Amino acid sequence: MAFTPIIGTLIYLLDRDTQRVLLIRRDARPADDHYGKFNGLGGKLELDESVAFGARREVQEEAGLAMTSLTLRGTVSWSNFGPKREEWLGFIFLSDGWEGEPLSANDEGSLVWVELDRLLDACNQNSAVRAAANLPMWAGDRHFVPLVFDDDPRQFHGAMPYDNERPLDWSFERF
Repeated sequence: MAFTPIIGTLIYLLDRDTQRVLLIRRDARPADDHYGKFNGLGGKLELDESVAFGARREVQEEAGLAMTSLTLRGTVSWSNFGPKREEWLGFIFLSDGWEGEPLSANDEGSLVWVELDRLLDACNQNSAVRAAANLPMWAGDRHFVPLVFDDDPRQFHGAMPYDNERPLDWSFERF
């Protein structure tokens, strides 16, 4: 079966001075498939735009910021993702440089600075540590989010089949 994904970007903005990450809390539209979850910024690639341009556009639209640095950390392919069981290919970026002050909210939700340690705790394999972080996110994010922030300079490329809202597996390689 051919993989015919929606192409998207996911960007994590890291303030290295405060060790905080700008996330969106999807709390604006109750009908949103992501409602109640925290996530990086980003979205669907538009026709005839590059992945880097799409990432910059999404951050400008969602946070009102112009990025001055952008590092591709990896890719993830998701199948049967969410209630609509969509196929996605996501390009995952880290940015530690931008111009402007972030918006406080947008049409999808509130923008929130979250301590990097809290975000990583929310990804912890230990369920007690994860629960203590109190940061609702997609269950599969806990597998790849730590790779965005680790010290390994190699990109990761992973596959994560889902069954609606539940990840079934996770595999990745780096090079």
